[in-house]
Amino acid sequence: MSTVYLNGEFMPMDEARISPMDRGFLFGDGIYEVIPSYDGKLVGFGPHIERMNQGMDLIGINFGYSEADWRQVCEALIEKNGAGNLGIYLHVSRGTDSRRHHAYPENVEPTVYAFAFEIPAAPVADREKVKPYKVSSTEDLRWQRCNIKSTALLGNVMHFQQGHAAGHNEIILFNANNEMTEGSACNAYIVKDGVVITPPLDNQILPGITRLMLLDILRKDGSIKVEERIVTMDEVRNADEIWLTSSSKEIAPVTELDGKPVGTGEVGPVWEKAQTLYTAQKYNY
Repeated sequence: MSTVYLNGEFMPMDEARISPMDRGFLFGDGIYEVIPSYDGKLVGFGPHIERMNQGMDLIGINFGYSEADWRQVCEALIEKNGAGNLGIYLHVSRGTDSRRHHAYPENVEPTVYAFAFEIPAAPVADREKVKPYKVSSTEDLRWQRCNIKSTALLGNVMHFQQGHAAGHNEIILFNANNEMTEGSACNAYIVKDGVVITPPLDNQILPGITRLMLLDILRKDGSIKVEERIVTMDEVRNADEIWLTSSSKEIAPVTELDGKPVGTGEVGPVWEKAQTLYTAQKYNY
């Protein structure tokens, strides 16, 4: 049985309890992160905690854990759950109030919950071995603050289910201007003529940690050109390669969009080079 962390204590998962009046339960009023770890080594820990703190600031949750406090929690969960390949889920809701009321309550303590779960082995940068994604596309109907990593994920869940019901791994979203935003649970990119292109960050897009790390790695290496700009869906449909990134996927190549092949229909060489660079440097953040 897995060990979890709840409000300062480690315990078996089946003993963890929160109040039904918790605002995370009633409103999705909270912020979360998922941090991957392989053989006990966390990936992107610092940027994940920084984004979590920014998210709490944006929605007015006052919570005082330092980066060192969070690291202690994460490392303890890894140890107590057998190390290996684990994702660490961190969750801070606004806390429990005595009534259900939309306004932020005063003088309530945030609810802090964290647990570990098994994840696949780290992706290998090999075009012959990687399992490519097949995705569909649809208009983005989520709320307009997608830059906040809120626990209120119903819009994302509904979009993901739309792709899942069609037998696809993910779904690429586009706005009313026919411009790509992101996936339901990941950032999105195209490759054209050797250039990696991804939409600029704004309220439509979550500032993904894998995105941050990947773009930094590619720019420092310099062998692959990177552009952050508006990407139309016409460009997406005519791309040489399409990628998705998230903490659990790293860089996932897409070979089919809406039932049609992407580029040659095979995993592309730019993906292989980018995944190689990412694999070599992902523990540096």
